[in-house]
Amino acid sequence: MLLNFAYLGFGILFLWLIILTVYFWKLSSHYNKLTKGANGKSLNIILENLLKDMDLSKKDIEKLKRYSEKLYKDSLLHIQRVGLVRYNPFKDTGGDQSFVLSLTDGHNTGVVISALYSRSGTRWYAKRVNGGKGVDNELSEEEKRSIKEARGINK
Repeated sequence: MLLNFAYLGFGILFLWLIILTVYFWKLSSHYNKLTKGANGKSLNIILENLLKDMDLSKKDIEKLKRYSEKLYKDSLLHIQRVGLVRYNPFKDTGGDQSFVLSLTDGHNTGVVISALYSRSGTRWYAKRVNGGKGVDNELSEEEKRSIKEARGINK
């Protein structure tokens, strides 16, 4: 009976030794990864360098965020939406040879170009648009439809 307790005690000690060995091996490999390339520096210096690098990375990320927001705001001022509507304004001419072309930015500001085809010739008109509405002149139904198409609302 005493021998069984001795075997049990040695078994528990052996298991404890294996657990400690695995734990120490993991700790040692983690420390080696952390200090790789440190050339004898202390752990405090390594951690301070990591914190400095992290602060620099945060500053760089903030700069990139600001730059990205600036680019987004600037992109709203470029032509982003193009709408084209072909139609037949006169019953005596065949086909949809007249058209309206709308070129607007992210704020629906831009220009609407209309071309009216008739037997006597083609007339071109341009109207300024601000916020999807005509600035100086009222927009025709085709011009409004072209702006809606450019925004992707309906055709």
